[in-house]
Amino acid sequence: MYSRLSRAHRVLPVILGVVTLASVVALLVWDVLPQFFPARAHDSLAAFPLTMIAIAYLVYNTAHRPSVLEFVKAIMLAVAFLFWAANQLWPDLRQATLFNDIAIALFVLDVFLVMIGWPSSSPDESFGETYAGPDDSKG
Repeated sequence: MYSRLSRAHRVLPVILGVVTLASVVALLVWDVLPQFFPARAHDSLAAFPLTMIAIAYLVYNTAHRPSVLEFVKAIMLAVAFLFWAANQLWPDLRQATLFNDIAIALFVLDVFLVMIGWPSSSPDESFGETYAGPDDSKG
């Protein structure tokens, strides 16, 4: 069952999220002013927020105490972000395309699982939707 975290349990995930958002700002600054950054800085600047959001999401889920299947799904999503980060960090590596394709496969699988409602203990709100029961449509 989905429940809102207490303020104490949200602190670390929120701090990690703020660090992640700050790193996204740095990435966007690179897009506007790349001359102010060292060569190949973009690789690290792109990989860092992807890695951080994966970690923040796992910390958030650990504090949330989801069911085992929901946590497996959260791990799968975090791994997708980590493969994407690896692709960004090492774009010239022979396996970079494989890392990217694994990330794509895991992201697609994650959205598909949300669409089919797996695991069944996941709340509908996790995909920005709310459940409207049969009586909710009557005025």
